[in-house]
Order: sequence, then structure tokens, then C-alpha cells
Amino acid sequence: MAHPLKHAESSVKRFGGKSEDYLPIHNWFDESKAFFPDFRHRALRHHAEGIFLAERLFGVAIRNSQAKQIPVRYVGEQHVKEDLGWIPTAADWLSGFQSPGQRGDRAGSSATKRPSSVSSAL
Repeated sequence: MAHPLKHAESSVKRFGGKSEDYLPIHNWFDESKAFFPDFRHRALRHHAEGIFLAERLFGVAIRNSQAKQIPVRYVGEQHVKEDLGWIPTAADWLSGFQSPGQRGDRAGSSATKRPSSVSSAL
């Protein structure tokens, strides 16, 4: 996905409520685009540790406009999986794995499959 609003609309389909309920979390994940406007911006927050940091910043859960408690971690996992197809660790990013698009695969083809360059590095 290219824009936080699209992620927020996806959150509405998954969790209910309005896109405005989720936009602050999705904006936070993509803030680094302001100074690193390519795929690599994701290395800063699009990983398991980034998801847990979002939970610390936004709280364990948010209450959406339908008064439902939605775990922030679920929203973060959704964002990262939509962008990468899986949830890497910060160590995966630092080891220099290639995104599915960089390998010539279709991005997001598997939500659980690690890129081969990561699997061999682990």
C-alpha cells in the first residue's frame, strides 16, 4: 500500500469504525517517508520492534468510533503485512534482506514466508 489512508481504510474493513480511528497509527508508521522517500524508509518502523513501539506510544488498544477496543498491535501488524507480506525483525533489516519486489517476486505474496535471503542469514 502506498498511503496511510489506504491502510486506515483497510483497518475499517477489518476492525470496523472509521478511517480516522486508525490514521494516527498508520501515519506514524509512514512518517519516515518525509526524509527517506523510498522502500528503505520502512526499515525504521516496519518490523516487530516497531509494532511494539507503536503499542507503547498509542497504548495497548484504541477505542474506535463504534466503541470497540482494538489492539494497537493488531493495527501495526496489519500495516507491516500489507506493505511487506510478513513481519521482519529489526535484525532482518540490518542483515540487508531484499524485499519481495527487489527479488522480482510479487510483493506480499505470502504473509508468513520469509525472503530467501533472510532465511539463509538466520
